[in-house]
Amino acid sequence: MQNMTEAIEPNRQAPYLAARLECPAISVIVPIHNEQESVAPLCEALFDVLDSIGRPFEVICINDGSTDRSIETLREIAKERNELRVVNFRRNYGQTAAMMAGIDYASGNIIVSIDADLQNDPRDIPALLAKIEEGFDVVSGWRKDRQDAAIRRNFVSRVANGVISKISGVQLHDFGCTLKAYRREVVKDVRLYGEMHRFVPIYASWMGARVCEIPVRHHARKFGKSKYGLERILKVILDLVVVKFLDRYLVKPIYVFGGFGLLSLLISFLLTGFMIWLKFFEGVSMIQTPLPLLTALTFLVGVQSILLGLIAEILVRTYFEARERRAYSVRDTINFPSA
Repeated sequence: MQNMTEAIEPNRQAPYLAARLECPAISVIVPIHNEQESVAPLCEALFDVLDSIGRPFEVICINDGSTDRSIETLREIAKERNELRVVNFRRNYGQTAAMMAGIDYASGNIIVSIDADLQNDPRDIPALLAKIEEGFDVVSGWRKDRQDAAIRRNFVSRVANGVISKISGVQLHDFGCTLKAYRREVVKDVRLYGEMHRFVPIYASWMGARVCEIPVRHHARKFGKSKYGLERILKVILDLVVVKFLDRYLVKPIYVFGGFGLLSLLISFLLTGFMIWLKFFEGVSMIQTPLPLLTALTFLVGVQSILLGLIAEILVRTYFEARERRAYSVRDTINFPSA
């Protein structure tokens, strides 16, 4: 960067720098939570790659309530590189909220997301951008040679990705890979909650966007440990149910509620018929066994729980959108033009 600016004539240097800072073509989003060892080498690698591309850019790091020295390291780097912009959360809100903040603060026409743990490789960014230039709206990375635990991470991930592809109709090998590139107009109106950042290609595809996938490098974790466990799978499955519901039944929820209601009535009718059959053909009184009651109660409790969960999801979205609230709270920012 220094060599490039020195080569520019003095009377042109200020407008050039202003253009780089005010009108970036590329915005790179980096969610960060307790990655103090990885921040500096990641930023160095990102700047090396982005400088070589030769287009105005910004790197937006979202400090998601880190309790280590991540934010201090970011502040030090930001003093040297004006392209580094930092959004500092008041507390930990999760990766999806950090991604949403990055999208909200990004000003580039192309938005690239990448993990901060050095497992994604910044050298793959030009390949993602090349696919965008070909006309695709979303380019998703595929960790084809994933350097994680074979069973606990890789196998479970393959099963989960297969289920997501089947339910959503969007055929990708790796929904969980953070390394992705988007056209700004595709994601600017998307609101993300829970663990839904991985479903952005699904949202985009349903809106008619062109989605593709390319293999990307994946490195073993060098520092710290993964923030995610097997419990995340359950969250992803539940979020997928919500995504499917919002896509198919948001404007016609009676199809879901009525469908479950009719199913409940059908089961009740079948149980009633079974009770009559036992009474008149087997001579067994149903009050002698608790099984029908237990079956009915557990079924109804399950149905009510799912429906209440869906209602709660709708209410949460109404709350956030109607009041223009966000799922995160920012303490301060660094190097943004408005600051």
